[in-house]
Amino acid sequence: MPQSLSINLIHVIFSTKNREPFLDKNTRERLYHYMAQLIRDKGSECYRIGGVEDHVHLVIRLSKTATLSKTISEAKTGTSKWLKEISPNLSAFSWQEGYGAFSLSPKDLDAVIAYIDQQEEHHKQVSFQEEFRKFLKQYGMEYDENYVWG
Repeated sequence: MPQSLSINLIHVIFSTKNREPFLDKNTRERLYHYMAQLIRDKGSECYRIGGVEDHVHLVIRLSKTATLSKTISEAKTGTSKWLKEISPNLSAFSWQEGYGAFSLSPKDLDAVIAYIDQQEEHHKQVSFQEEFRKFLKQYGMEYDENYVWG
């Protein structure tokens, strides 16, 4: 085959360090635009970003030459630096070290985008930890509570 074709859709979730509520609504809106552009600049596509004060969800399509870890690392590093530059109130900002990444079928893309769009309403009833545990269980991922939240 002379051409390489791929579609790697990933739902990514990560939080602020210690789940600190740094991301007010105005900051989140600006952050999402900036983060999406960082991802696009590296050749991948960002279909949606959403979240609340202490975490974000992304749906991305990795380019056929990108790695997930590098894409997320660059997005987190770039946005962390940018957030510290835009506001003195964010000088102590940082993301948690790790992330959760869950593969998606193209048929599930619209449902996950709708889920991300409802994050503010969703988190009036469910904590980040409860939500993340639900995804880990749904995908059958083994984990150690002592290391997930660090």
